[in-house]
Amino acid sequence: MRLLLLSNSRNPGRGFLEHALDEIRDFLGARPRRLLFFPDAAVRLSRDAYASRVRRVLRALGHEVIAAHRVDRGSAIRLASGFIVGGGNTFRLLQRMQEDGALDAVARRVRAGVPYLSWSAGSNLACPTIRTTNDMPVVEPRSLDAMALVPFQINPHYTDRTIRRHGGETRDERIAEFLALNSRVPVLGLREGSLLRQEGEHLELRLGSGARLFRRGRRRVDLRAGADLSALLA
Repeated sequence: MRLLLLSNSRNPGRGFLEHALDEIRDFLGARPRRLLFFPDAAVRLSRDAYASRVRRVLRALGHEVIAAHRVDRGSAIRLASGFIVGGGNTFRLLQRMQEDGALDAVARRVRAGVPYLSWSAGSNLACPTIRTTNDMPVVEPRSLDAMALVPFQINPHYTDRTIRRHGGETRDERIAEFLALNSRVPVLGLREGSLLRQEGEHLELRLGSGARLFRRGRRRVDLRAGADLSALLA
C-alpha cells in the first residue's frame, strides 16, 4: 500500500497544505492523476467549497480532483488513480462514507496499490477505528470501525501541552484510557506538521516536530522526523 497520512492541513502562517506540498508532489509523482476527493468531514464548510480548495492545490501539481459527492461514487472509485480524504469531523466523515458504501470500496483499492492521501479525520479513517479522534460525536455512524489500512491508531493534532488551571484530562490521559481498554493496539500521537508515509512494508515519520508512541505497559517514546516505524505494520 501507498499512504501519506498528515496530522493537519495547515501550519500557522502558511497556506492550505503548503507545509507538505513537496511531500505530496513526490508521493503522487509527475504523471497526472485523476484523484477522487472525499469532502465528507466538512460540517460548517460546504463540500463544494472544500473540494474547490483542494482542487486549486492539486491542479498546480498537475492533477485532476473529482469531488466524490458530485459523481456516482461506485464508478468514480473504480476509475480513480488516487484518493484524498480530508479533515473535519471524523464522525461525520465515517457516517457519510458508510452510508454511501464508499468505505470498503476505497479500502479495497488502496490495498491493491492506489495511493491514499489524507489529513486529520482522513488519517483517522486509515486506522482500525476512529476511537482516537479528538472530535465530538456530532452524528452517530453505524459503528466506529474504519478502514484498517494501518494496524495501529493515530491521534492527529497531538500535543502534550497543558493549560494552566485547566482541570480537564490531558491528551496523554485520554490515550491512556484507550490503552487501558485496548491493550494490544499502539497509538501514535502525530504532532502538528508531521506525517506518515507508507510504501509497501516501509513506514516513515516525516516532517514537523515528530510524534509520540504509546503502548500499554511501556514508556512513551518520542520520535523525530526520519524515524523508521515499519515495525508498527507487523
